[in-house]
Amino acid sequence: MDPEDPIMQGPGERRVAEAAERIVAEGRPRLHRTWTSLVATSLLGGIDVGVGVMVLLFVRHETGSELLAGLAFSTGLIALLLGHSELFTEGFLVPVATVVAGAATWLDLLRMWGTVLVMNLLGGWVFMWLVMRAFPELHGTAAASGATYVDGGYTLGTFCLAVLGGGVITLMTRMHHGSESMTGKITASVVTAFTLAGLGLWHSVLDSLIAFAGLHTGNATYGYPDWLTWLAWAVLGNVVGGLLLTTALRLIRSAPVLSDDDGRAAS
Repeated sequence: MDPEDPIMQGPGERRVAEAAERIVAEGRPRLHRTWTSLVATSLLGGIDVGVGVMVLLFVRHETGSELLAGLAFSTGLIALLLGHSELFTEGFLVPVATVVAGAATWLDLLRMWGTVLVMNLLGGWVFMWLVMRAFPELHGTAAASGATYVDGGYTLGTFCLAVLGGGVITLMTRMHHGSESMTGKITASVVTAFTLAGLGLWHSVLDSLIAFAGLHTGNATYGYPDWLTWLAWAVLGNVVGGLLLTTALRLIRSAPVLSDDDGRAAS
């Protein structure tokens, strides 16, 4: 990276360029993982989020506060960060930038998205079964919390909640790559968890695990077909929010660096 390049001039441009290069450097191995590695890291991602959901439900049960429960959910996002596991909605900024830079293909991206989403849900489903067996006192809270999302309806308002959820979680990824400080990254995870869960934004994996907890109680007002329909709505909104609100703008800002990487990958 040449300091005399135009992209390096002006306040903040050097940091933007360096962050873009870190994103592509991270994205290459993520998109070219073996099937075994991809499945394992994705299952762990579902379990890590499940830890956060377990704490969220416990705090919500004990305090009745959505904001405190949202803050408690930061346990899951910190676990994702420090454990280097894979979450579906964290697969927008880094992998898409890597494909745009020519370091992977769109087929690699679709393979990653599909595997991560399915394995996140599978790992989370098993973990929430364990949680509901271990803490029967949480059954009422879990069933009511799951119904909030699955029975929330398919309106412009709920779609916007999903769009905001996708945008916020992708913003967290952007903040992680904009800081070299672990303290800064953990702070970004805590703030994101508070915003995402505390404000009730829709997130396809997080809220699916809450819905699974309710289903495992046997007292939910919804069933698996209802959840599956809700999941399609939430995934659509998350993808729109993650790609348009954050990823697309980041790609425009980092276009000179990504084009340079594309040239090097092709040579």
